Amino acid sequence: MRDIVRSMESQIVYEFREAESLLTPALVVYPELVESNILATLKLMGGDANRWRPHIKTAKIPSVIRQMIGHHVRCFKCATTLELLTACEAGADDVLLAFPVTGANARRVVELVRQFPATRVSVLVESREQAESWSGTSVGIFIDVNPGMNRTGISQERGADILELARNVGSAFRGLHYYDGHATGAAAQAGYDRLLEIVGVVSAAGCAPGEVITSGTPAAQAALAHAGLSAGPFQHRVSPGTVVYNDMSSLAQLPGLGYAAAVVVLATVISHPAAGMFTCDAGHKSVSADAGVPTCQVVGHPEFLPLKPSEEHLPVQVSAPGAVPEIGSLIYLMPRHVCPTVNNFDEAVMVAGGEIRGFERVRARGHESGIKP
Repeated sequence: MRDIVRSMESQIVYEFREAESLLTPALVVYPELVESNILATLKLMGGDANRWRPHIKTAKIPSVIRQMIGHHVRCFKCATTLELLTACEAGADDVLLAFPVTGANARRVVELVRQFPATRVSVLVESREQAESWSGTSVGIFIDVNPGMNRTGISQERGADILELARNVGSAFRGLHYYDGHATGAAAQAGYDRLLEIVGVVSAAGCAPGEVITSGTPAAQAALAHAGLSAGPFQHRVSPGTVVYNDMSSLAQLPGLGYAAAVVVLATVISHPAAGMFTCDAGHKSVSADAGVPTCQVVGHPEFLPLKPSEEHLPVQVSAPGAVPEIGSLIYLMPRHVCPTVNNFDEAVMVAGGEIRGFERVRARGHESGIKP
């Protein structure tokens, strides 16, 4: 993984003027690299923007969502009502809240549907009771099919139950949602074969899905290469979101496609706690540790190995004698998992042409506060 990431980063200069004026740790976004990643993704889609329904859990910034819209990407996915609000505000045509909601969260969705009538909003359901809770609204419905991740949805082995639910949903039924984030390669292809069997059963009963959604970043290539998904009498879309920014993991999963890390965390060396080591100010409250250790890579320095972080501290081991940076030095960290890393920051520094171009709120960070009746 380190060799792949190093080959990608060697083509890019992340340093920028006035970096020393910033409080650290800081989230730095490079819109020019975002643009390049969007174009690389559209190339992966065969130039068809309509095959991409990106999950905005990664992007979270309105201007980045608008960059995608500027390339005719009109359909999005999200997981929170705040992400839904942000996508609607940015001008998205079609947004799927790909997370089961009930109670106050569901009522908030209906409020947003009324507030943004130009945006087509849909939700996931896996039971008749959930489907009935949307009756009388204009909210579209996708049936959530569980491909074996066992997070949400009806098991893909229960085709009869999926058909029964599709019949109960009626005219609000838009399609099937099949998130196979655990699968790649042959396992993913086998899953799509099973999914197409479900599509066939549902369609034969007069409930043909208008859209079938699969695949985050790891499985996107497998889905796009599946002939049945491409040739089906429905709109097939994949939903990778990480690719807009990329990170250590996605660059290793998708080599040779022109992707680059468009987000880094700027950190400051704060200590020399032991020989051959230094510590910087980017613990797991800055760079997410959910994907394991190392949580990141120090850009341009393969001799630096980040160790297990604490809340605010990130210790780094140095393999090359005499290479320990001075206290006060700035370093650039490429996250292992960029999505929750972006979620750690209230604001992003936007850098283009080697200069700070402005600051933008990470609008879709976290969740909405309680909604008063």
